[in-house]
Amino acid sequence: MSALLDSLSAGFNGDAARRALLDEALRDGLPGPRTEAWKYTSLRQLERRSFAGVDAAPAVDPMVLAHIPAPRAVFVNGRYSVALSLTTDLPDGVSLQLLSEALAEGGDAARFLQRRFERGDEVFARLNAALATEGVLLRAGEGTRSEQPLHLVFIGAEDGIDRAWHLRNLIELRAGAALTVVEHHVAIGAHAHLINALSHVHLAQGARLTHARVEADSARATTLLRTDAVLARDTVYRRVDLELDGGLSRHELNVRLEGNGARLIANGVLLAHGRRHVDTRLGIDHIARDTACELTWRGLGAGRGRVVFHGGILIREGADGTDAALSNKNLLLSDNAEIDTQPVLEIHADEVKAAHGATVGQLEANALFYLRSRGLSAPEAQQLLTAAFCREPLSVIENAGLRDLLVARVDAALATLGAA
Repeated sequence: MSALLDSLSAGFNGDAARRALLDEALRDGLPGPRTEAWKYTSLRQLERRSFAGVDAAPAVDPMVLAHIPAPRAVFVNGRYSVALSLTTDLPDGVSLQLLSEALAEGGDAARFLQRRFERGDEVFARLNAALATEGVLLRAGEGTRSEQPLHLVFIGAEDGIDRAWHLRNLIELRAGAALTVVEHHVAIGAHAHLINALSHVHLAQGARLTHARVEADSARATTLLRTDAVLARDTVYRRVDLELDGGLSRHELNVRLEGNGARLIANGVLLAHGRRHVDTRLGIDHIARDTACELTWRGLGAGRGRVVFHGGILIREGADGTDAALSNKNLLLSDNAEIDTQPVLEIHADEVKAAHGATVGQLEANALFYLRSRGLSAPEAQQLLTAAFCREPLSVIENAGLRDLLVARVDAALATLGAA
């Protein structure tokens, strides 16, 4: 067994059922280069590392979160922070509960933990199922509607030891509910922690969720995230994923459109600079009739960074009337950067509309020359063009204030590329 799995299993503290899940993960081990889902993301260095658990989170200056308004729930090194969280002004009909509280209460409050993961390449989901003891359960009652964003903040803070934690989250909207949720993954100090988080999104009939995620962790951090969403009839799920910083970052977005008329708009910006490795894997499953997905993703590789993108769309038999579109455009900003893109479209139904495409190129030389001739420096010209390149995915956010916040985060990240 690898040093990684040895160290993670040493922190186990659960019942027999969770022990069985852990044993399954340990038995199958980490996926290797012959595993298709991990073909472009090597775990060779990670498997040789050891991580300690988290006993208590270090203190954090509240001013670090001055730009993130209430309501917000804050976790530091996987532990909920009462001092940093502001949850007294939750919208009417919205409840927030910690996973640790739900587990202590028993009953079916944490029934989503019963989800099983059968494939051998789902090792981190299996580890999460066995080891996660904290997270957030966010629920919006039937007919609840709020335009005020609710912020979930996950801080990785350096404390002198490489640590690992596992979070399990649930976002559940009842029939006709509407909510906006923003995830912030941020770093304090140049930590080298391992974050393994699994989130479930359940949307009942007619629900509308806007969901943004900003990944800006330490350049030495390893972040392994997975989101599994289930959409019922006439739901709308809008989301934007911004991969802006970190060491090794992998996010799997799996969405099942199970109800007629369900719609998914999922966009993203993937920025790999320095030696950063960004791996994004989409698995969009059209099951019901008249469903739709619009997927617009932009990738940028700078320095010795690497972007890996897999955009998988499955249209099942009987999912007639499906409208599916995937666009993945990428820019190479240096000779040493690498981008691997794999759009996959599998159709088993008639009367569907589907399109997918991917491109990899460089900034237009004539456009750069024009901007330079107008007095801009080379870095300024590059930033202006790359900022325009990244704008389209952000247009999915209807809330102007939130959209401006996301645009500012992307622009700030792009401004650092010249020094990367």
